[in-house]
Amino acid sequence: MSPTVTTSSEVNGNVSAATARAAAKAAATAESTGPQTVTLAKALNTAMADAMHADSSVLVFGEDVGMLGGVFRITDGLTKTFGESRCFDTPLAESGIVGMAVGMAMNGMRPVIEMQFDAFAYPAFEQIVSHVAKMHNRTKGAVKLPIVIRVPYAGGIGGVEHHCDSSESYYAHTAGLKVFTPATVADGYRMLREAIDSDDPVMFMEPKKLYWSKDLVDLEGLRAEHAANAERGISSEGRAAVARPGTDATLIAYGPSVPTALAAAAAAAEEGRSLEVIDVRSIVPFDDETVCASVRKTGRAVVIAEAHGFASVSSEIVARVQERCFHYLAAPIRRVTGFDVPYPAPKLEHYYLPGVDRILDAVDDLQWED
Repeated sequence: MSPTVTTSSEVNGNVSAATARAAAKAAATAESTGPQTVTLAKALNTAMADAMHADSSVLVFGEDVGMLGGVFRITDGLTKTFGESRCFDTPLAESGIVGMAVGMAMNGMRPVIEMQFDAFAYPAFEQIVSHVAKMHNRTKGAVKLPIVIRVPYAGGIGGVEHHCDSSESYYAHTAGLKVFTPATVADGYRMLREAIDSDDPVMFMEPKKLYWSKDLVDLEGLRAEHAANAERGISSEGRAAVARPGTDATLIAYGPSVPTALAAAAAAAEEGRSLEVIDVRSIVPFDDETVCASVRKTGRAVVIAEAHGFASVSSEIVARVQERCFHYLAAPIRRVTGFDVPYPAPKLEHYYLPGVDRILDAVDDLQWED
């Protein structure tokens, strides 16, 4: 269907009492049985549904997000529950999607838009850099842009170029944007809810190869946690997490690379090495405190990311750690990243992506004789 641009009051008016009751019933009963096995896709879908239920100014739109539920089914059921005025399909025009979101946000709505695939966002890059990122500063804070741009990103699904790019460095380099990337099912829920609540634009990078990862999660508990944290002003923004404690070296990873880093740490433990794994979670703002505390403890670090190594987020992390922890380092900081070439064909991607063996090789190079 063609997108229907509505005002905030029209949106509120279009939410029928029956629809609101259906949403409330779904939120109250669908996950009321305590901890259960949940995929990252389900956690993200639930986060959007809960946010739309809580705030009628939250809208979801993009290519095929309506009746299809998105190519990865992350928006599955939202149109049926909330109606076509609040979750709708757009033409294949990414620049138009972002431009429309800017206008909506300037008029009191909270758009959550999907770019479908990482590299599909490049036609909208001018809108993101020139308008989304700058509007708050341009108006001296008078105009806020509470926009969430969801970007399914990175590889590991047997896709090709334009479908497996790690584009986070472009956004991290652009002042005015926050950049989040969850690596766990629970973080998928809590970080997307916080992104939608934010009055500033958030690039929400979703590791597509983790969409079907599962964990035992209490969604009702996450809802209660979100409500309590919102009341107390607690956020995941700018907060990394210790995904696995260790003492001998630190593996610093984010998004799709976190499970790989954890697998490497588990393999290293069988060889007698204790590796700590840091999940960055919030690339912008960046949690220097947690990352540097770990490196100062272990004295050795390896940064892991799927993106190209040159001029990247991994480069920035190495620079920040080196500047803040130089006198604690027992060895130069190493990186394990994608190679500086376009994303390869599916049969070759396992050579391109950081794997356990490449990480362990980097760990072996950390001057252990000292």
